This record gives sequence, structure tokens and C-alpha cells, in this order.
Amino acid sequence: MNVPRPRRPLTLRDVSEASGVSEMTVSRVLRNRGDVSAATREKVLTAAKTLGYVPNKIAGGLASQRVNLVAVVIPSLSNLVFPDVLGGVSAELDDTGLQPVIGVTNYSPAREEMVLYDMLSWRPSGVILAGLEHSKASRAMLANSGIPVVEIMDIDGEGIDTIVGISHRRAGREMAARILAAGYRRIGFVGTHMPEDHRARKRLAGFEEGLAEAGVTLEAREYYQGGSSLLKGRELTERILTRAPDLDFLYFSNDMIGAGGLLHCLDKGYDIPGRIGLAGFNGVDLLDGLPVRLATTDARRVDIGRRAARLVAGKDIIPEDRIVALTPTFLPGDTIRHG
Repeated sequence: MNVPRPRRPLTLRDVSEASGVSEMTVSRVLRNRGDVSAATREKVLTAAKTLGYVPNKIAGGLASQRVNLVAVVIPSLSNLVFPDVLGGVSAELDDTGLQPVIGVTNYSPAREEMVLYDMLSWRPSGVILAGLEHSKASRAMLANSGIPVVEIMDIDGEGIDTIVGISHRRAGREMAARILAAGYRRIGFVGTHMPEDHRARKRLAGFEEGLAEAGVTLEAREYYQGGSSLLKGRELTERILTRAPDLDFLYFSNDMIGAGGLLHCLDKGYDIPGRIGLAGFNGVDLLDGLPVRLATTDARRVDIGRRAARLVAGKDIIPEDRIVALTPTFLPGDTIRHG
């Protein structure tokens, strides 16, 4: 993968040249000052957005400097996955003089643009952000920031600068292989259909590819929108098993709904893993408190946070291909037949 390095930071002159407007007028527009016609204002704002220019909020003699902040942009704080990532980032930055500052996008590309615009205007020393899928405006801002940009969680796609994560497509394929090797064939899937959850989409694609190679297809699917919860996992599991009672395995897009599904099956007296097997994804600590251990995949969350922070802080050498690929680890638990 040929991943471009960040270019030099953009200046008012770049926006001036792109818009055909003087630097002084560009400055007045971007600071929302002065008497500027609507047509001129629109030309300047369009040029700035297309280029990815972000005004500098640091005044005076400090304007050319970076501050000791690292922008960390994640989709959710309620998701159990991201506090672990933040813990890894914080642990590695602890002795560097750099401080993480968190922005939350709620899985919205438009909100991600706003968060990045505000954070980059303070000229942080680096950016760590979840995912590889961003709007054109966000990509332009990041590519022209002139600072280390590390996209995390996923390596199945094209990065802006450096990427750290796992292959979700590979994780899905490997789970399919484990399930098939255990003798399960009537398989259902329970997961999100939020279009912004790209990593869950890639896992499901890999999972179905793995099944297809053995001539197996998913027999039932149950999708949901919004956040994950134990209650939602219980409800979705009841729904899919009512509709397709002969299923012998359920693959959940994350551990939270998988844990809810497990509790439903235990309540109903299912023989687990004999009559039905279950597996989730992420390997969150929540699973430690369940009466039966859910099979899952450790997504290496803390390691991803640590490696990303080390790259931003200059502790690690950036690989030539600018990809740090970690290996997801299968955790069999008690909900899949062994050998």
C-alpha cells in the first residue's frame, strides 16, 4: 500500500491563490470579520474546505509552534472498546510531556469534520483517530496538517499517513473457520446495520467469505440500530431463534450483544455449546463476570492505543509501508465445541 506522507501545513497564501482573493480578505473571512461580499466569502470558504485549510487559533509569537496536545478522535465513549484504547494511548504518552485531548464523533462523518476542524485549529502535535473512512474535507484537513496522523483500529483500506490496527476481514474469516471446524453449519448473524460501522461490515464480509469457501451460507440475520446493550442482545437472540429455531450457531458483531444472547440462551435452558454455539467480538472485560465464558476475538485494543501513541510521540520508527498490523486473537471460551 502506498501511503502518502503529510504535506507542509497550508497557509493563508494557499487559500488566497486557490480562491483568487487577497490574503487580507481571506483572513477577514476566516475570522468572520470585516465587510466582505457574500460571493467573495463563499469563494474563500469553498477554497479553504477543498484544500483542508484550518485557521490557527494560537496568537502572536506562538503561532508557528505546536502545543503539547494529541488529538484523539473516537466514535463513542459509551462503547466498551474505546476506553481501553484511550488507556493505551494515555499510558504511552505519560512520560512524553504530551497530553491526549478527546473528541467524540458519534459515528457521524459530519461531526468528525467539526471535531477535527476545532482540534486542528489549536495546532496539536499529532492526531490519533478511529477508522479509515472519512469525508473528503476531513481527509484534506488531515493530509495537510503537517503533523503525525495515525488512523487506528482497522488496516483494511487506504490510510492518510500511518495506520495501526487489525484486519477485520481476516478476523471474520478466522471466526468462520473456527465455527466450521467445530462442526456447526446452521449459522445466524446478529449485528449492527449502521452504515457508519465500517469495521463490523468488514468483519461480516470476511465471515461470509469464510463460510462460502466451505459451501455454507448464513441462514438468518438480525440487525439493529443504535447502541449495544445486554437487553438488546437478549431481545435480538430471542427474535432470531423464534424465526429460525434450527440454528446451531450465532455470531454476534460485538461482545455486549453476544453476552445478552448468551444470557437469553442460558435462561431458556439451551445446551451450550452442544445444541447451540455463540461467539462475539472484542474480548471485553465484561465477559469475565458471566457464568459461561463467551467465545470471542481479542481485537488488541490496548495494544493499538499504545502503538499509535508511540508513533505520534516519536518513540517508534514508522514502518516503510506505514502500516502496523496487529494479529487478532481467538479466545474459545466455553460457547464453542472443542475439537
